[in-house]
Amino acid sequence: MNDMANEYPRTVHLKGKRFEFRLLGQDDRDEMLAFARALPEEDLRFLRVDLTDPKVVDDWLEGINAGLRIAVVAHLDGRLVGYGSLNRRESSWMRHLGEIRIMVLPEVRQAGLGGHLAHDVFQLAQQIGLTKIVAQMAREQRGARQMFHKLGFSIEALLADWVIDPRDATHDLILMSYDVTGLEAGAGA
Repeated sequence: MNDMANEYPRTVHLKGKRFEFRLLGQDDRDEMLAFARALPEEDLRFLRVDLTDPKVVDDWLEGINAGLRIAVVAHLDGRLVGYGSLNRRESSWMRHLGEIRIMVLPEVRQAGLGGHLAHDVFQLAQQIGLTKIVAQMAREQRGARQMFHKLGFSIEALLADWVIDPRDATHDLILMSYDVTGLEAGAGA
């Protein structure tokens, strides 16, 4: 990961906006909480963990210390507006996999920020030797499905009623995957 880590911070220009990309660190706790608390309810409903809870964010950041998570954050005018994370599992039989999670604030979603964050996560995955990235989302998350499809992900599974939201309603889970070894062939943003 050291090669990619040396590329941060960096500036990315998208649709007339100047985003600052850097790796998430321990000092970003309050900023991550503010970011999550600014998300609309429909986005919070499908977050894998409740990033509005300080204890959850502390655990999330601990995953960075443990080497199980890498996150690239994007700032616009000094405010955290998006992140892309690569989450690894400790089990030896899944050591080649990483799960990608992308979230951006609604006001910057049409700028292509999610795709650029995903591209950085792809690069990080390749540098640490992962060969496959997976993305999970509820069936209702059409925008997420479209973004991952554009990035080259394929649907691997549809799991009925695997997600339960805070209101106890169940939703179908879609599992998509991407072969990182094909990255050199032109995938990414």
